[in-house]
Amino acid sequence: MSEIRKEAQVAGSKSGNKPGNKELGSKAYQKELALLHGELVKLQEWVVKTGAKICIVFEGRDGAGKGGVIKTITERVSPRIFRVVALPAPTDREKTQMYLQRYLPHLPAAGEVVLFDRSWYNRACVERVMGFCTEADVQMFMMTTPLVERAVIDSGVILIKYWLEISSEEQTRRLEARIHDERKIWKLSPMDIESYRRWYDYSRARDAMFSMTDTEFSPWYVARADRKKRARLNIISHLLSVVPYETVPREKVSLPQRQKAGGYRESDHHFRYVPEKF
Repeated sequence: MSEIRKEAQVAGSKSGNKPGNKELGSKAYQKELALLHGELVKLQEWVVKTGAKICIVFEGRDGAGKGGVIKTITERVSPRIFRVVALPAPTDREKTQMYLQRYLPHLPAAGEVVLFDRSWYNRACVERVMGFCTEADVQMFMMTTPLVERAVIDSGVILIKYWLEISSEEQTRRLEARIHDERKIWKLSPMDIESYRRWYDYSRARDAMFSMTDTEFSPWYVARADRKKRARLNIISHLLSVVPYETVPREKVSLPQRQKAGGYRESDHHFRYVPEKF
């Protein structure tokens, strides 16, 4: 493991592994995040060079911050390598398929990192609590999912599963904030409102899911997410620690000398410039 990689992971853990009552300040957060982003770029280069296949699943209650974590992971890497999958509700045709079938085409090929913003585990929590499937469907899912995940891992995929855990008080605060913020109101759906009401139904569904699918070969990692910045640093730091990547040597890059004008003259075309209001 490189010294820089160690430094990045230690930086991410300084604030992360010790639960704090206060959120990190922006300056401290950005400093530690910059180190971790640098390591994610190295991870990306290793994935491309080795043809590694990484699949990361993010689950948690509504408002837990899954989208924010995913955005933080992907904001400094290539979207062609780090691919985000957030599937809509199944179509009528997909409802007749084997349940896991519609997720399988989105698994990573060589040289890809796929991040699922909710995944096949919809069946274990959302669909179960909301009555979108039968208890027989849930039990079949619980029995077959570890077998499918074993097959996925045996095919060479590095599968990592995160559950973001927030308190009922923090969920209330976040969902209420969405109601009063024009930038966030789109995030609040009737499903979110109903899931808020069914807090303990979700708790039971989560516990049952863990008991059946938290396996030695495909464990669940639980991240405390009441403090968003700390959660993001903790998850990225942990991700870097569980993937056995190495630093890929880079060729030295330097800018070449620009060509000479060769008689070029600036165009006299009347460009329609964007008004500079700021």
